[in-house]
Amino acid sequence: MDMDNRPEEVTAEGVAKWYVIHTYSGYEQKVTDSILKTVENRGLQHMILEVKYPTEEVTEVRDNKTRKYQRKIFPGYVMVKMIMDDNTWYIVRNTRGVTGFVGQPSRLVQTGSKDDNYDHRRPVPLTDEEVTAMGMERIAIKVQYQEGDKVTVVSGPLSGFDGVVKSLDESAQRVKVVVSMFGKDTIAEFDFVEVRPIE
Repeated sequence: MDMDNRPEEVTAEGVAKWYVIHTYSGYEQKVTDSILKTVENRGLQHMILEVKYPTEEVTEVRDNKTRKYQRKIFPGYVMVKMIMDDNTWYIVRNTRGVTGFVGQPSRLVQTGSKDDNYDHRRPVPLTDEEVTAMGMERIAIKVQYQEGDKVTVVSGPLSGFDGVVKSLDESAQRVKVVVSMFGKDTIAEFDFVEVRPIE
């Protein structure tokens, strides 16, 4: 994971980044509401900027009746955009229904002076690519390939196929790639995060 490539939002207190927290099954909305209420009550809007869990609209036809509903894309997970410090870590970690942060490093990070002996494991924030792939927000991604470069597909149904970049659409964050499938060249379109340059 590239530690220098993090989605950031700078406030007077520091840099806000996206973190993932794990919740009890079915507690996503309760956890989101609890954190937002705590933020409002304590006036921490400048420290915890956003709390949400990705959903998608699903249309279901059953017994000739159509119904639409929101389905959780990542059940059991909530995303928080926050400035990580002892206070915000404690608030989120101790919210009812939260089991912990995802991406806790194995090493201890000193969070205070040597004398106060207060350490805890700081979670790792999401990368720009991870935030975009999860649908949290569109972040301008700088790609390491251009037209004519060889790339490999790293996710989706064509994962593992190699191809050549035909065109890039910076505003839509999409790339067209000529992929050779079964001896025939086919043009396929991908999100920037779905392909990687071949070294």
